[in-house]
Amino acid sequence: MNFPWHLYLMAAMYIVAGVMHFIKPKAYLRIMPQYLPSHKFLVTLSGITEIVLGIGLCFSVTKDIAIYGIILMLSVFLLVHFYMLSGEKASAGIPKWILILRIPLQFGLMYWAYWYL
Repeated sequence: MNFPWHLYLMAAMYIVAGVMHFIKPKAYLRIMPQYLPSHKFLVTLSGITEIVLGIGLCFSVTKDIAIYGIILMLSVFLLVHFYMLSGEKASAGIPKWILILRIPLQFGLMYWAYWYL
C-alpha cells in the first residue's frame, strides 16, 4: 500500500463524488437522461460505485480492477454529459462552454486512471 500520493488523491476524489450522490441527490437526478429508467436507483448505484471504486484504488489487490471500473464508469457517464448538451433543461443551468469542456475532461480522467495500470 505504498502508492503515490496522487493515486490517493484520485481515490479521495471518487469517494467524495460518490458521497455527494447521497448528500445532494437532486443535483444528480436533475441531469439524468429521460431515456434512462429508475433515476433514483441509478443515482444511488452510481454513488455507491464511485465510493467502492475509490476505496478499491487504495489496495494492491483491488487497484487494477478499480481502475478498469473507473474507466468503464466514466465511459458510461459520457451519456449524461452528452445529454446535458441536448437542451436548456438538460443543462441544469450550467453554461454550454463548461459542458463542452467536461467531455475532454472525462477522457483526461480515464487516462489518469489508466496511467496507474
